[in-house]
Amino acid sequence: MLLNTPICDFGWKAPNFTLSDPSGNQFTMIDNLGDKGLVIAFICNHCPYVKAIADRLALDASILIDEGINVVAVMSNDYRDYSADNPENMAIFAAQHSFPFLYLVDEDQSVGKAYGAICTPDFFGLNHLGQLQYRGRIDDAQMGDASKRSPELLDAMRLVAQTGRGPKQQTASMGCSIKWRD
Repeated sequence: MLLNTPICDFGWKAPNFTLSDPSGNQFTMIDNLGDKGLVIAFICNHCPYVKAIADRLALDASILIDEGINVVAVMSNDYRDYSADNPENMAIFAAQHSFPFLYLVDEDQSVGKAYGAICTPDFFGLNHLGQLQYRGRIDDAQMGDASKRSPELLDAMRLVAQTGRGPKQQTASMGCSIKWRD
């Protein structure tokens, strides 16, 4: 089911969390927040929308990380019903797309629910105080040709890093619904 993310709730305080990578190493949101902010990307392995943007996400994340803006990805899908999203396949997917960021398992789906994540991909751009400043799409290319794209997430996070505030105009991300457990 195709869904769109809601409008950015500017200033919403992101809750801290502790999640593991596919190897079982634990990481917290607060330890990754950083002086210039943090992007939390809710993604999965099987969604065609995520597959379409995965390489662009890796590229933009590399640029953001080089500029001191941290990036993590969270997989909240119920991987027991969607085995393509299990931790072993997460590690494979991350390697295939050269993800330069942590890709974390939301085992009990509590983080996805706490954040109000809607779809994959769903981007949360936080300032250095952990306040939401961006809830938009990665770029304007969507599933099409990305050769002349406008990197909206990258531009927004650069603004957040400089000013602590995101752009007033944001276009919702769209993707597959998160697969919640019954």
